[in-house]
Amino acid sequence: MEQSEFIYGYYFNQQSQSDKITSLNALDKNRPYWLHFDYTLDVTEQWLTQESQLNPVVINALLSDETRPRATTLNGGVLLSLRGVNLAPNSDPQDMVSIRIWFTKENIISTRSRTLLSTKDIATDFDNGCGPKTSSEFITLITDNLIIRMGQTIYEIEEKISEIEENVLTSSSYDLRNELSDLRRQIISLRRYLSPQREAMAQLFSDKITLFSNEEKIQLRETSDHLTRYIEDLDSIKDRAIVYQEELNNKLAEQMNNRMFVLSVVAAIFLPLGFLTGLLGINVGGIPGTENTNAFGIFILILIAVVILQVWLFKKKKWF
Repeated sequence: MEQSEFIYGYYFNQQSQSDKITSLNALDKNRPYWLHFDYTLDVTEQWLTQESQLNPVVINALLSDETRPRATTLNGGVLLSLRGVNLAPNSDPQDMVSIRIWFTKENIISTRSRTLLSTKDIATDFDNGCGPKTSSEFITLITDNLIIRMGQTIYEIEEKISEIEENVLTSSSYDLRNELSDLRRQIISLRRYLSPQREAMAQLFSDKITLFSNEEKIQLRETSDHLTRYIEDLDSIKDRAIVYQEELNNKLAEQMNNRMFVLSVVAAIFLPLGFLTGLLGINVGGIPGTENTNAFGIFILILIAVVILQVWLFKKKKWF
């Protein structure tokens, strides 16, 4: 088979030397290895179902389109599903990329559909002769890479909420409300996967999984602490977004109330004027002033007096 039928393939080497797998047909299953596939390819399904000798549950998980972060022990191995932010050009970071991993004490088989920079970094390390030496070291490294890359995205979200905060204090705009809604949607999308991912990380360094050394468990715990801090930051940003959105809604509602108040005052002033002009404009006999040449001027003065009286009355009642 050609190299294009899998993405990355390396043997774990204690001497830290690159030992690349060139062909699935030539794969030496007696040596610890890492194989990384695109699960959307037919060749991946064919190799997993016919040649990998994996449990059907594991195969289905590695080929699944939708997956939630988890860590499940099964027959001496661990089925791990993780998410990382999408840092591809012209993509939304909250549209998180998933990776499915089956690892034992010796081997790792992973699958994905979209490019994940964390696996690309590990492959580069292998090529440079400084890749992980064991499967447990690989898991420790990739979890750390995934979490570290989330930091920049969360920092950008925090910077954006700070900018919105300043704009809310200085101006009121319906565009700001849309920005806050988009920001809350991003936070919800990230939070949706980070919470179960924290649980999956906690499973990795629990006593139920014995594939890691004490040092690796300490490192996994540190990575999990970083993830917990990011989740807390997202919760804090979400709370700030809610407060700013309420403040913005109050300011917009106040603006609307002021405008409606002005219109109400204008309508209240012109209502009696309209009544008087309409009353004197009816086409029936007996309208006063029809024979008086000064009647129009007198009527205008009456209307002015009515307006003055209304303004005095509104001010007295403190309506404006």
